[in-house]
Amino acid sequence: MTISTTITKNSYSGNGSTSAFSYAFKISDQDHIKVYIKIDSTGAETLKTLSTHYTVSGVGAAAGGSVTFTSGNIPASGQTVVLL
Repeated sequence: MTISTTITKNSYSGNGSTSAFSYAFKISDQDHIKVYIKIDSTGAETLKTLSTHYTVSGVGAAAGGSVTFTSGNIPASGQTVVLL
C-alpha cells in the first residue's frame, strides 16, 4: 500500500529584508492561499490581506509559486510567515 503526502503548509522566519517566500503546493486561484504572520514571542497570528500586504505568483503551477510582501509589510525578525 502506498501512502502519499501532500504539502499544504510552508513556514519561514522573517528577517526584515526578505520579501518573497515560496509555497510548494498547487493553488488554482490567488485567493486560495492564506498568509499569516506569527509573532514568535507570543504565538499571536494575524491573517494578512491579498494586494494590501502581499501578492501571489505561480497560480496553477503544480510546484507552487511565491508570496511577495509589499513595501512596509516585510516580515521582521521574531516573526514567522505561515503559508497555507
